[in-house]
Amino acid sequence: MTGDRISLLGLRAFGHHGVLGHERRNGQEFVVDAVLWVDTRAAAAGDDLTLTADYSAIATRITDVVTGEPVALIETLAGRLAAACLADQAVTEVEITVHKPNAPLTQAFGDVTVTIRRSRG
Repeated sequence: MTGDRISLLGLRAFGHHGVLGHERRNGQEFVVDAVLWVDTRAAAAGDDLTLTADYSAIATRITDVVTGEPVALIETLAGRLAAACLADQAVTEVEITVHKPNAPLTQAFGDVTVTIRRSRG
């Protein structure tokens, strides 16, 4: 596998994910980082978008998942986001971090995240 990566960092979308009723009802902002492993050599040689991952289309897929069907766990959301990224045939591996900056904690905190890494096959 090549070490080429395309990173989408800080992608923001509003979703209704969470265990608690008010999270499902009111929703909140989620932030997603997606690191995509892609072999970019052919695309770079030919200056051809069709030979690499279209990060604009992937950003749209990520946003659609976050704004789509609610789930209880951000672990589940991360899994769905990874699958959406791997649906692009150019992506061989993906690392997804879901940030939940407004998680319902009573303690002071900076962020809550779940990071997963998935590969094709």
